[in-house]
Amino acid sequence: MFRDLAAAALLILPLGLAGCGFTPLYAQRDVSMKLAAIEVIAPEGRTGYLIRQHLDDAFAKDRGAAPAYRMDLRLAEARYPRGVRIDNVATRYEYVLTANYTLVAQPSGAPAKRGSVRVELTYDSADQPYASISAQQDAQDRAAQEAARRIQLELAVWLANSGRS
Repeated sequence: MFRDLAAAALLILPLGLAGCGFTPLYAQRDVSMKLAAIEVIAPEGRTGYLIRQHLDDAFAKDRGAAPAYRMDLRLAEARYPRGVRIDNVATRYEYVLTANYTLVAQPSGAPAKRGSVRVELTYDSADQPYASISAQQDAQDRAAQEAARRIQLELAVWLANSGRS
C-alpha cells in the first residue's frame, strides 16, 4: 500500500513542477554556449595556471569557437599561521585566495561584468619539508577549484538573467 502511494506521488510530482516555470541553469542551452565562449586570461604563476584550467573545465571551453567574452583575472593570495605550538611553529595554516574578475565583451572591449570571489581554507603543515610543500600546493589547487566553481555559478546566473527582458 505504502509503495503504491509513494510511486503515485513520484509520478505526480514532476507534473506539478512542470507548471511552476522552474528551469535549472544547466538546462538553458544559451547559458552553456555563452560560458563555453569565454577566454580566461589569468596571471602568471601556479595559482593563475590552476584557476585558468579549472575555469576552462567549468565553462566547457569551446576551443574551436571565437570567444564572445574575455575574462581578466587578478589574484591575491595570503597565508596565515594557525595552531601555533609552544615552540612558536605553526602546525596549521589558513590559505585565502581572492579572485577579482572583469568580463569584457569581444570584440568591442566593453566591460560586461565585474565580480570577486574569496575562498578560505586551512591545511596542516608537517615537519617534513616535502609534506609541507605538498600540503600547501594541494590547498592552492582546492582554493582555485572552489573559486572557479563560484565564478562559474555567478556568471551562469548573470547570463541567464541578462537574456530576459
